[in-house]
Amino acid sequence: MIETPHHPNTGPTPTSASPAGAPAASVEQALGKVTSATIRTGLYTGALLVLVTIISLIVANRLPFLENRALERNGACYTLFVLFTLIPVIRFWNGPTKMFASGMLAWSIFVIGYDISGMFFTNLFRVLRTPFEAFFEGAVVYGVCAVVAWVGGMALLARLGPIAPRRRRSDIFRDEE
Repeated sequence: MIETPHHPNTGPTPTSASPAGAPAASVEQALGKVTSATIRTGLYTGALLVLVTIISLIVANRLPFLENRALERNGACYTLFVLFTLIPVIRFWNGPTKMFASGMLAWSIFVIGYDISGMFFTNLFRVLRTPFEAFFEGAVVYGVCAVVAWVGGMALLARLGPIAPRRRRSDIFRDEE
């Protein structure tokens, strides 16, 4: 057994809400950080992006009767993909770090699904892009959105205070007198 400097967890302590002997840890406590809004949003968004990607690949490659409606089919898939991509941006507009973390988790899940789908759809990476290029593009998009939200928040916060410079001398010059 590997010894750690921390005391071993003795298990949940009973609280007044739980009867004696019953575990007081709820599902949220047992899952820990998995229940945070940032991770949940990233996981759900990533799953939705993978779902839209797989459905659009199946519809484009395995349903020949939709070939005459390719423009409408692709437009619907692009629209759904963009709307699902914007979920972390809209949800965490006031928290740029949460937005970026959630978006990158979602995009990583999408890239893994995209990479796996390349095994089933030959020439996918030659026609569209490689998984690395897709990951890089998503990182840039979510990074730009996070920076725009951060700078926009700072600009709105700066508008709350006076813009005119102070009329008195600063504290640095007072020490010299």
